[in-house]
Amino acid sequence: MELISNIILQAANTAVDSLSNNTSATKHEGINLLNLLMRGGWIMLPILLLLFGALYIFVERLIVINRSAHVDTGFMNQIQTLVQAGNIDAARTLAQTKNTPVGRMLDKGLRKIGKPIEDIEKALESAGKLEVYRLEKNLPILGNIAGIAPMFGFIGTIAGVIVIFHEIELANNIDIGIVAGGLYQKMITSAAGLAVGIIAKIAYHYLVLKIDREIYKIESTAIQFIDLLQEPTL
Repeated sequence: MELISNIILQAANTAVDSLSNNTSATKHEGINLLNLLMRGGWIMLPILLLLFGALYIFVERLIVINRSAHVDTGFMNQIQTLVQAGNIDAARTLAQTKNTPVGRMLDKGLRKIGKPIEDIEKALESAGKLEVYRLEKNLPILGNIAGIAPMFGFIGTIAGVIVIFHEIELANNIDIGIVAGGLYQKMITSAAGLAVGIIAKIAYHYLVLKIDREIYKIESTAIQFIDLLQEPTL
């Protein structure tokens, strides 16, 4: 590691001396992002694929979760009114038309009305677990991307160091022009891998937070439904 640090330090010193002796360097054009990414080498391809995969899963899950969150404030009151009136079929129809996790779970519970309360509770629990599974679909993949992307960046770092030593061995000299390619690959892949990992991690925890809110809604609705069935008026 000390040898690598010395190589990088010498390369940096050479670059500083070159800029000091050439005042026209400030007139050079800015670095093109695409060209910069291409300098990262072949390892940038899987890193970019992981980025696109993370963005796709995030957007797709966000749409699904937001759709499931749309429940009318008076929905449970309507269900209660219909159940107390003995109109179970109308209550099931209302639950089915919502096409949300809460609506589908209540439909399962309404089917069991007339059976022991334990059976109804089990039906609600199993339906709730199924809805949570649907909400969490592909979420573990997003979490894995958050961990895998930096590892690909580390592979790029190792590949860049190998390139540096290979070029030095061929030239038998340490020069900024010789080691620049390896340094670019080392730094770019590390930065790209970390950036994708951070993006995926933030997206993952944001979705987990929204899903936790939906789980709370599902559980609280199940409790309200059981309390409704145990009211003396029934």
